[in-house]
Amino acid sequence: MSGFEDDNPFGEPNIGDPFSPPPRQPTATNPSRGVDDFSNPFASPVSPVTTQVRGASNPPLYGGAGATPQPATLQPTSQEVPPPNYARSAQQTAPQSYGNTFSATGNMQSEEEFKARRDQEMQNSPYYSRRNNWPPLPEKCCFQPCFYQDIDTEIDANFQRIVRQLYHLWLFHALVMVLNVFGGFFLLIHSASFSTFGLSILYLILFTPFSFLCWFRPAYKAFKTDSSINFMVFFFVFFFQIVVASIQALGIPDTGSCGLFVAISCFDKTMKGTFAGLFALIVTAGFTLAAVGDCILLSKVHRIYRSSTASVQKAQQEFATTFLRNEHVQNAASNVAATAVRSQMDNLTQQQPRY
Repeated sequence: MSGFEDDNPFGEPNIGDPFSPPPRQPTATNPSRGVDDFSNPFASPVSPVTTQVRGASNPPLYGGAGATPQPATLQPTSQEVPPPNYARSAQQTAPQSYGNTFSATGNMQSEEEFKARRDQEMQNSPYYSRRNNWPPLPEKCCFQPCFYQDIDTEIDANFQRIVRQLYHLWLFHALVMVLNVFGGFFLLIHSASFSTFGLSILYLILFTPFSFLCWFRPAYKAFKTDSSINFMVFFFVFFFQIVVASIQALGIPDTGSCGLFVAISCFDKTMKGTFAGLFALIVTAGFTLAAVGDCILLSKVHRIYRSSTASVQKAQQEFATTFLRNEHVQNAASNVAATAVRSQMDNLTQQQPRY
């Protein structure tokens, strides 16, 4: 064989073979050290390895005659690499206790201030799910609140006063409707007129929630988001509110309101008529004040609307983006279109002649 062939390192040692080449003697070389020869400074120190020549005087530990195979083991190192130490500033250090926190200025805040600030930040977050709080009903009630209303947090500070005035005006309307029911009851006792009492109950049930939904909530949303379409809805419905309050203040007989005409008709020489007439005058004054308050607040809201960026063109754009692109509206429109197409196809099928 040629001399360029290497010995098999995994074969049996050629001990006593007369034809085997003599073993090579290790030569001590000291080549110049390069960049790759520098050891890792973070690794554990390794003792230098001494190369030994295997032969007859120093047989290998594996294979061969009379040799016992032994598994290779790794010697554990006694020195461990310490973990890295990252320095943190006072602002990055987590607080040890939940009650007190260390602010950037170094001032300690109490637990109440920290919770209040945390709740405020959570409420201002767009991903915070607010719990409905209006109407304010007890937790044990079978009905739950339907809306979330918080003028201090949702309405701008410049418009909080006008929104509170609108809310108080709605409460005053509801109070007058309740007084109108009592006036109808007293009128029922006086002249046995059941129509006024029955219609007053119907007005209380219908007008009170509808006025909240149809003109107060649009005004609330308009001042909250500067929505032009909500301003338009408020102006349209609130105008009819003024007309209805004015008619109720007049008190046309048998229309369900204890207004001026009904109060005049109640006065007679009896005690019942006098009491019913006086109470009807109180209800008339309530309807009159409500109509006057509606006119005043309507002018105020209109003045704010003219000074804002809201307009009819913006209302049309909001209607196109919010109403027409609503998922439920699109589903309803698609269902109507599919029904129309299906009916048209059925008509064409019926009119087609059969052969």
